[in-house]
Amino acid sequence: MAYSCAVAPSAPKTVSLFNGVDLTGWHVDVPAMDQNPDTVNPFIVRDSMLVSLGTPGGHLITDSVYQNYRIVAEYRFAGVPGNCGLLVHASTPRALYAMFPKSLEVQMMHENAGDFWCIVEDITVPDMEARRGPKENWGGTEG
Repeated sequence: MAYSCAVAPSAPKTVSLFNGVDLTGWHVDVPAMDQNPDTVNPFIVRDSMLVSLGTPGGHLITDSVYQNYRIVAEYRFAGVPGNCGLLVHASTPRALYAMFPKSLEVQMMHENAGDFWCIVEDITVPDMEARRGPKENWGGTEG
């Protein structure tokens, strides 16, 4: 008789990216703050929630680097629905409109929630033209 044993992989480690108190572990990238350091930071913590005031435009970036992850985010619009998203696999800063990093965006805008947007990135899958239409209509950068 032969027996074999495989070591079970360890359980995935859960890491909370937001502590509910402040923006520790994050840095703010708001282009308007480059020209005017007195610009109001549009990202605040209120009632243990991360709140985006909407303007000026920008985003938060984790101080740590992650790989092989699954991210869970809960969000809501407290007032009029607007536009927001979760940028994953972000790399080159301000690659689009001198604002957005090269990344993949999980769209959370109320009219398009769940879509993926490629920001100066490309995803290739079989039958691209059948899925997306003619290549010349596939978008681009800076308009």
